[in-house]
Order: sequence, then structure tokens, then C-alpha cells
Amino acid sequence: MAAQLPQEFIDWLYTERAEIVRRMMAGERIPKEQLYLSFTRHNPAVITSGPGGLNGSIKGVGFVPKEEYAQEFLELFMEHINKGQCQSYAREGLALLYRLIYSEEARERLDFNRLGSLELACKHTWTNILAEPKATLLFYEPPSTSYEVRCRVEIHREGVYHALVNAMHDAYHGPEPSCWSERPVYIFIIEEIYDNSVTPQGFGRKIYP
Repeated sequence: MAAQLPQEFIDWLYTERAEIVRRMMAGERIPKEQLYLSFTRHNPAVITSGPGGLNGSIKGVGFVPKEEYAQEFLELFMEHINKGQCQSYAREGLALLYRLIYSEEARERLDFNRLGSLELACKHTWTNILAEPKATLLFYEPPSTSYEVRCRVEIHREGVYHALVNAMHDAYHGPEPSCWSERPVYIFIIEEIYDNSVTPQGFGRKIYP
């Protein structure tokens, strides 16, 4: 069993983002600069090397449920997606994401050692990971917070995690199941974390494992 990630990292990557989602769901008016900064927790640079060249690509990531809950979560997301696009679609999708992923009750069902992401371009990152299933996720929140997360990578082109990560994306952004066959899923399995922040505790300090 993998070791527990450092609480400081979970708080920054997950807990503080969950609070933003809660405020959005409540209809609170969040200053744009605060909202945009919150996305640094969702959009790291994915660094890879291989036949596609040394490459960095910004991609959305998020923790996925533990394997024993994945099918249940998928069915709940599909209930929402199958209703189709409507005026309340994004709002209902955000509420579902909060309940299943970001609420306090959801935490025990999440796998805090695995981050999921969609591959929407299938270019340099895709070429590299096919050849060498490793990546570094580089997070940066101005002015000083940064984490370097080294991972091994699973590619899912079918199965429950492929459908689930696509469904989690479409729950808010719009239902596009017809595109899922063209959108592979990465599961980044965290192996090492370094605090690269410009702080006395940072500058490349290893914090996991």
C-alpha cells in the first residue's frame, strides 16, 4: 500500500480547490484573480521525454476515486450526462462533482496517490508516454508556491477509468460521449514529491516518500 501523501500537499492541491468549488456552487462572486490562481492546482505542466522530444504541456488533473468506487461514480456521472445539455447542466454537474469529489464526505473514497487527466491532443506528450510511461507534473502558483511531482503513468483507452475521467470532464464542460474514443486517459501514480517553493522549506526539498 502506498504511503500517505504529505498533508501540506493535499491541502494545497485538493482542500483549497475544494473550497473554491464549494463557493462557486453556492453562487458566491469570486474575484477573477483568485479564481484564476485556483486553477494552478488543476493545470500543471506535464513534463515528458522520448521520441516526441523533451516536452512540457499544460493539462488538467484531479484525484480519482479508489478502484472499488469507480463504477459507482461512473454510473452517477452518466445519469447526469445522459440527460443531455440544458440550461442547468453546468450547475448540476458542478454540484455532482462537489458531492462525489470535493465534499468532506468524499475524501475517504478518493485515491490520493493517483491523479487522472485527459489527453486531448495526442501529440508530443502522447508519443513520449507511449514509449516511456513516466512524467513529472510541475505545479506553480505565483508568487512562490511550486511542487514537482514525479509519476509513473498508466494509459487507459477503455474500461472504467477511461470512461470515468471523461465523464468527470464532461459533467461540467458539456456531454460529448461520442468523442471519448478519441480521448485517452492518463492515470499519474505519484512516486515522489519535491517542494520547489521559494521558501526556507522549499528549493527542491523532498517531501514524499
